[in-house]
Amino acid sequence: MKIIDLEPGDPRLIDDLLPVLVELRPHLTERLLRDIYAEGHPQGLRFTAAYDADGRCVGAAGWRIIANTCDVRRLYVDDLVTASTARSGGVGHAVLEHLETKARDAGCTLLDLDSGTQRTDAHRFYFRERLVVNAFHFGKELN
Repeated sequence: MKIIDLEPGDPRLIDDLLPVLVELRPHLTERLLRDIYAEGHPQGLRFTAAYDADGRCVGAAGWRIIANTCDVRRLYVDDLVTASTARSGGVGHAVLEHLETKARDAGCTLLDLDSGTQRTDAHRFYFRERLVVNAFHFGKELN
């Protein structure tokens, strides 16, 4: 498996990563992803893609390193998804391990993510990967 970071403007963001990412974020369009990355990249947003031996994108992650008073420095995972055709094949584990290495190399004290309460399959995966529920996340939609 080959895991690489994709910079803004890289055509693989749209051609490879977006089809996998929409499995988790169905509202995303090509235009919206470009706009989000243009705004988010200066704020630290990065995208990572995982490719199988045949060169197909089978995993995607959006993440950022955040400095805060709670953890000092954490790697926050915005998105973590394995293509439905590649699930249970070690892709999620490999991407998470890759992000953990990035976090350690950057001096982070925590790798952190949120997961919707309805995503029970994802929760089983996170528990197997030794992530723990360490906080409640509260939100209020502003429509």
